[in-house]
Amino acid sequence: MLHTLSGPRTPARTSVVSFTRQELALLGITAAWGGTFLVVHLAVQHSGPLFFVGLRFLTAGLISLVVFRRTLTGLTRRELGAGTAIGVAIFLGYALQTLGLQTIPSSTSAFLTALYVPTVPLLQWAVFRRAPKPAALAGVALAFTGLVLLAGPGAHGLRFSFGEVVTLISTVAIAAEIVLIGVFARTVDLGRVTAVQLLVGGGLSLAIMPVAGEAVPPFSWVWLLAAIGLGVASCLIQLTMNWAQQSVSPTKATVIYAGEPVWGGVVGRLAGDRLPGLAIIGAVLIVAGVLVSELKPRSRRQRAVRSPDTFPSPISAKQPCP
Repeated sequence: MLHTLSGPRTPARTSVVSFTRQELALLGITAAWGGTFLVVHLAVQHSGPLFFVGLRFLTAGLISLVVFRRTLTGLTRRELGAGTAIGVAIFLGYALQTLGLQTIPSSTSAFLTALYVPTVPLLQWAVFRRAPKPAALAGVALAFTGLVLLAGPGAHGLRFSFGEVVTLISTVAIAAEIVLIGVFARTVDLGRVTAVQLLVGGGLSLAIMPVAGEAVPPFSWVWLLAAIGLGVASCLIQLTMNWAQQSVSPTKATVIYAGEPVWGGVVGRLAGDRLPGLAIIGAVLIVAGVLVSELKPRSRRQRAVRSPDTFPSPISAKQPCP
C-alpha cells in the first residue's frame, strides 16, 4: 500500500511503499513456496517421484497428527470419506507434478502448475453445471494463450514433452482437490480432514510404488532433507496464511499468491534455467490469467459498507500442509 508522508505545513510530499507484517509474511511464504519447485527438481534426481511424494506427505501428516491430536478422537465417517477423496486428489496431483519435474526445468513446472487456478471454474462447470463468470473465462483464455507460447509452437505445431504433459494433467487433479475441499469444508472438522488427507496422499504414493515398478532409492541426504523440510515447511506456511489472511483482503492475497510461479521462475533462472523469449511472454500471460480469473467485482453496496481490507480472504488456492 502507499503511504504519503508529509509535514503539517510543507507542500513537499514523499511517497514510500509500505507493507503490513501480514503482507510481508505472505510475500515471504510465496517466495519460499516458489522455491520448492527447484528443491523437488533436485530431490527427484536422487529419488523416484512416488517415494519422495510419499515421504513428504507422511511427514506433513504426522505433524498434523500432533497438531490436531485433541480433536482426532471425534473423527466421523464423513470426515474419513472426505479426507480420503481429497487425499487421492493430492496423490495424483503431486505425484504427477513430481514426475514431470524429473525431466522439465523447475521454472517451466512452476508456470504450468499455476494453470490449476483457471482450471477450477472449468471443473466446477463440468461437475456442478455452475457456469463460470466472464472474468474466469477471460482468465482461462489468457492462460491458454500463455500455455501455447510456453510450449513453443513451431512449424510442426505444438510439441509437449512427457514432463509437460504429466504436469498439465496434475493441474486437473490439484483443481479437483480445491473443489473437493470447497464441497466438504463447511460440514467437517478441517483439522481431522487435514490429517486424513495428508496420510492418505502419502500412504497411496508409497503403496503404489511396487505397481509402478519404483524401488526404494539408495540413501541420500538430498531426498531425505528435502522431503522432511517440505513437510515441515508446508504446515508452517499454512499456519502463516491462516494468521495473515485475517487482515489481508482477497484481492491483495490473490496478487501476492499469483507471484508463486514468478518466484519459481526467478529461483530456476538463478539455478541455470533459461526460458526463450516467447516462453517468457507465455509465462507472463499465465500469471495474468491467474489474476484475471480471481477477480471478484463487488457491488456498490459492498463497496460502500466494507473496505477491501476489513474482511478475511476466502482464497483456498493453498491447502493445509500441501
